[in-house]
Amino acid sequence: MENSPIFNDFIPGALVKCPSQPSWGIGQVQSCINGKVTINFENVGKKVIDLMFVNLELIENAG
Repeated sequence: MENSPIFNDFIPGALVKCPSQPSWGIGQVQSCINGKVTINFENVGKKVIDLMFVNLELIENAG
């Protein structure tokens, strides 16, 4: 699999949300390997997300 630039955005420590699952809350990226991102979400715990099938949004730092 090619190393897509979008995968590079999901570095450990980055904060994200999953628009299709707003009840999960904010998540913190733990790792990203071959387009699969392991995220610890505040409301549902750890999830492994395949970026080929699920859209994630990075949360920008407010300052």
